[in-house]
Amino acid sequence: MRFLLDDEQRAFSHSLDALLTAADTPSVVRSWGAGDHTAGRALWSRIADAGVFALAVPEAYEGVGPLPVELAVAFVELGRHAVPGPLVETVAAPALLTEPGLAKRFLPALASGETIATVAAVNGSYALDGSYALDGDAATTLLALDGGELRLAPGHGPVRTSIDPARRLTRLEEDGGELLATGPQVTAAAAHSLTWARLATAAQALGVGLTLLDKTVAYVKQRSQFGVPIGSFQAVKHRLADAKVALEFARPLLFGAALTMDPADVAAAKVTACEAAYTTARTALQLHGAIGYTAEYDLSLWLTKARALRTAWGTPGECREMVLK
Repeated sequence: MRFLLDDEQRAFSHSLDALLTAADTPSVVRSWGAGDHTAGRALWSRIADAGVFALAVPEAYEGVGPLPVELAVAFVELGRHAVPGPLVETVAAPALLTEPGLAKRFLPALASGETIATVAAVNGSYALDGSYALDGDAATTLLALDGGELRLAPGHGPVRTSIDPARRLTRLEEDGGELLATGPQVTAAAAHSLTWARLATAAQALGVGLTLLDKTVAYVKQRSQFGVPIGSFQAVKHRLADAKVALEFARPLLFGAALTMDPADVAAAKVTACEAAYTTARTALQLHGAIGYTAEYDLSLWLTKARALRTAWGTPGECREMVLK
């Protein structure tokens, strides 16, 4: 099935691309990974002004959503530019905060970008014990689930490094913190929030893969062996074609899942998009050669993100299990 974006969605995508291109995101990513959030917060505000976070917030709470298709469009661009920060967690948080009192208290600030949220999760399912939250040192709203309880965590532990230096992991403090909600409704909200998180992760991974492919195609046209560009070699063409097919196969699954928001559809989109991005990353690394391993080369910002997103919010095995249920 072929999904075509309408004129408004395409214009939204192009405007985000222009905004992020002008922002010099590689320098923002490196600063964020070093613990300096100044440039990242400034970019976060511009992304919020573009309406990205409002897409996950209902109109009743100063959002414009929920609009999962438009959210997928936005996160493809965020992935294409390797934007750092708990982006997925911030758009997954509104699904946890559906109780009217909580929604009125938290959602307007999330939609406007005034606050940044992170959520504790383990292996694609919510839990507090032993879990790590993304960018807890940068987030202003730390949400933690402990069984059937949703709490506002009072703080976080030391920052731990990730395979992607821009994904800074912290353990949320377990003791204390305000109890926001409890009971079966929390479990249901957590499952719904997980669906939103997986959709955003899938879209982000697709964007990462597209940039890796674009950068690799450009590189093989410039790098020469035996007096000709290596892009003219049949073996190189086959590797790039395989990556292109994988990414294009993931695209309709992503937008189809955004239309249905069925957990199994979203899990299928997540595993397909993340595996396609990971395959493209391996191809990009092989075709770039030794330069692809260097942290100073911008390609590494997308290579490490493709690897990290592959298991974020559910491993490939967990997502496949969801599809087969």
